[in-house]
Amino acid sequence: MLRGLYTAASGMMAQQRWHDAITNNISNMLTPGYKQDTSALRSFPEMLIHQMGKDTSGNASAKPIGHINTGVFAEENIPLFMQGDLTNTKQPGDLALLSNIQLPGVAFDQSGKAVVNGQVLYQPQAFFTVLGTDGEPRYTRNGSFHLNEAGQLLTVNGEPVLGRDGEPIVIDGSLEQVYISENGTLMDRAAGTILGQLLISRVDNPYELIREGNGNYRLPAGAAPAVPVADNDQVAVKQGYIERSNVDAAQAMVDMMTALRLYEANQRVIQAYDQSLEKAVNEIGRV
Repeated sequence: MLRGLYTAASGMMAQQRWHDAITNNISNMLTPGYKQDTSALRSFPEMLIHQMGKDTSGNASAKPIGHINTGVFAEENIPLFMQGDLTNTKQPGDLALLSNIQLPGVAFDQSGKAVVNGQVLYQPQAFFTVLGTDGEPRYTRNGSFHLNEAGQLLTVNGEPVLGRDGEPIVIDGSLEQVYISENGTLMDRAAGTILGQLLISRVDNPYELIREGNGNYRLPAGAAPAVPVADNDQVAVKQGYIERSNVDAAQAMVDMMTALRLYEANQRVIQAYDQSLEKAVNEIGRV
């Protein structure tokens, strides 16, 4: 009886974590460049159940009954790196990335995955590169940038935006005087001189990225390093645009209601077990 109680309790915890991921997606619907999370649910390892007893000779025997799962848990939250829609803001400091990097002979599905000869491949993604507080690079799709008093190009969180040379980008003047081409080159509109170039990084396996908050990601130790995008990569920078989050509001509401209903179903199972235990203790015990 207690095994079923623990199974229902694990289901409640898994649905609660799924619900938390969905509500986090909904709260970030208006966050530029946000990539929604999906919860990966996994069952506990199966157990083989045997009936223990004795055979006709009196020797101990075990008769296989079957397999049983003892619960479920939310293994991890997986971001979906699907391209978000672009919104025209007409602000010179707003930049959006259009990323559709392809691999020869590979057809990726909508989620950016493909299976070739039994091997799972992931579609590479492009990111703006910024400097973290620890001096290490961070990667983001939030291209809402501005200049500080020193002329440094910063994110909304105040991190310096890195250029192709690995140094923070510094602009002498205002962003209204700067034209940014699709390959990330910054040019003075009046003089036509090149002021620098954005460091657009290519991450071959974006699912190795670790979300740090504030729209930033980092690569863990041992992961393949990010490299600057090549000229033949299908990546374009759009000035005056912002990439919207890729959260599907309608689907998020449906998923949230589903998680709530499943949570309530497991809750009723626990209540039924609790009533059965109460009868076993208070009524059968008196007999």
